[in-house]
Amino acid sequence: MINLAIKDIIHSFGKFLLTGVGLGLLVGITLIMAGVYRGMVDDGKVLLDNSRANLWVVQKETLGPYAESSTIPDDLYRSIGVVRGVKDVANVTYLTMQLQKDGKDVRAMVAGISSGEITQAGWPPYLIAGRHVAKGHYEAVADIATGFKIGDKIKIRRNHYEVVGLTHRHVSSSGDPIVYIPLKDAKEAQFLKDNEAILMDRRRVEANPAFKNSAVSAGVNSLLVENRAVNAILVNVEDGFNAQEIANEIRKWKSLTVYDKSEMEEILIGKLIATSAKQISMFLVILAVVSATIVAFIIYTLTMEKAREIAVLKLLGTRNRTIAWMILQQSLILGLIGFMIGKISAYFMADFFPKYVLLTNLDTFLLFLGVMTISIFSSLISINLALKIDPAEAIG
Repeated sequence: MINLAIKDIIHSFGKFLLTGVGLGLLVGITLIMAGVYRGMVDDGKVLLDNSRANLWVVQKETLGPYAESSTIPDDLYRSIGVVRGVKDVANVTYLTMQLQKDGKDVRAMVAGISSGEITQAGWPPYLIAGRHVAKGHYEAVADIATGFKIGDKIKIRRNHYEVVGLTHRHVSSSGDPIVYIPLKDAKEAQFLKDNEAILMDRRRVEANPAFKNSAVSAGVNSLLVENRAVNAILVNVEDGFNAQEIANEIRKWKSLTVYDKSEMEEILIGKLIATSAKQISMFLVILAVVSATIVAFIIYTLTMEKAREIAVLKLLGTRNRTIAWMILQQSLILGLIGFMIGKISAYFMADFFPKYVLLTNLDTFLLFLGVMTISIFSSLISINLALKIDPAEAIG
């Protein structure tokens, strides 16, 4: 009956192939959706790994610095650095903005790294070309996903930065490539106002003399606070010390929130991408239902078309089990064709997506099981129909 199933497929090859292609595209989209989710998770983990920190010290009762805004004084790193078990500390700022590359917008995260050893937290752990930032101003290390090359100039707010080094897969939790610049420059880009904004504030003050003194005082105080603020302090813990114990020590005598790596990973994955994960799950369910419907419909159609042939087989004494196995084979072959086309199309399309798509062997295997399961259940309707065919129809 295997040959009979294959011969029937060859007889309706055009319809069977087109259905396989359509099913394959659905399978490919399903695999891509799973890859997008895996990529989002990997982006969050890569961000934490590349920061090279064991602890993140942020503004109290915030989920900073990645999930929420966080602002803390930049001189706190000195008192944190003397805590027993702390290896090194580093101030850091993060600012997501649109950069210009050959007249096109490039969305990127600008990270401000403090001066010091290239091995300390905050600095990119490796480069694929060029060197690290060596000057206190106007140098940058960019991820290759930005499109910048060594020697290019990047305009960030009012200043231009020369790209001296390149990284790979240094991204934010949203998948935006990271550009590293000196901390002082990053603080200026994030907190200080541009010339037009300053002039506008001056005009407002001049137009309201009654508020002149208070406005000037507030402006000066705001400038001082902003110029002495960072988003977070990255902490490295010495070997042999417990990161959570050090975090508790910092929490006790400082009005700060401290997260270790597992807690920060939970924030990025469990909170930031939780809604996206639910949306992707809903899409996967919808795609599974559509795929099952397509397989069931085509197998049902093929079964209806050969109802007379099935009646002849029954008249000749063919067992119902054999007929059911023939229909099931066709359904499984259709599912296999769809899976193969879907897998090939997914791996081909993945590189064209703007977001990072991580295709794993586990997801591919689970998808294969899912497609085969859908094929089996989709064939049940057709099998039930075939078993009800009266052998008398062969001579009717």
